[in-house]
Amino acid sequence: MSTGVVVEDDVAEQFEDFKLKKGEPLRFFIYKVSKDKKFIEIEKKGTYDKTYDDFVGELPEDDCRYGVVDVDFESADGRETSKLVFISWNPDTAAVRPKMLYSGSKEAIKSALNGVGIHINATDYSELDFETAILPVVKKFA
Repeated sequence: MSTGVVVEDDVAEQFEDFKLKKGEPLRFFIYKVSKDKKFIEIEKKGTYDKTYDDFVGELPEDDCRYGVVDVDFESADGRETSKLVFISWNPDTAAVRPKMLYSGSKEAIKSALNGVGIHINATDYSELDFETAILPVVKKFA
C-alpha cells in the first residue's frame, strides 16, 4: 500500500553523511510526515553525546514516527561496535489515520535510507527496551 508520501531530498542526503560519519557526528534522526501529509521530513537530530534512551525519550507517546539510531554495543567476541537501526514507531495509543499513513509510507523512507540492515517495528515502549528488544537483534548482525 502506497500513500503518495515522498521523502524530502535532504533526508537521504543527511542520512548518507550520518552513515559515513561525515560532518557533525550524530547519534540519531527522527522523521515525521509533514502537516500537509505529502513529505517525510527530519523532525529531530540527536548529537553523538546522546544515548539510545535519549532517542526513545524523543518519540511521542501517542503519535507515529520513524527513526534511525546508531546503536553502540559489545559484540560476542568483545569488540566495541555499532549498527544502524531503523525503527518504525507506531504506538497503540496513536489515532487510526496516522497509524495507517505511517504504515503505508514506511517503504518510501526505508528505500531512501540505503544501508540500514536492521528494521524494527514498535507499538509500545516495551518493544524499544534496549536490553530485551534491541540488543538481541543487533547482536545477530555483529
